[in-house]
Amino acid sequence: MDMATKIKSLYIGDDKVEITHGPTGKKIITDLPPDNGGQGREFSPTDLAAASISSCILTIMGVIAKREKANIEGAYIEIEKHMAENPRRIGKFTGVIYLPSNIEPKTKEKIMAAVKACPVTRSLREDIRIELREA
Repeated sequence: MDMATKIKSLYIGDDKVEITHGPTGKKIITDLPPDNGGQGREFSPTDLAAASISSCILTIMGVIAKREKANIEGAYIEIEKHMAENPRRIGKFTGVIYLPSNIEPKTKEKIMAAVKACPVTRSLREDIRIELREA
């Protein structure tokens, strides 16, 4: 089954792109990052890759937590994107996952499985390392 979502990206000048989510019309702006000659006034396109990973993982964690009758409200991920050169691309993501301390160890193990279940991480090239650890 093809579950397509239309995204429109419009170059608006001054190194910025306006991205529109087709189903809702919500918009975000990206900007050229400083390490590539830009001003870094907004998320860069590669920053959105890091945001997509952390958002995807937390969303799946929420689904698992709900199924396990656990509350992970307030959970967060601090993620860093590391660029590689020749060719310029994302080399790896590193970060820390912070979960509420009151989650049972067995439930926490199930929730942490979301790191590997994330469709975004599964869609990346195999040579892009993802090193996330629990706080």
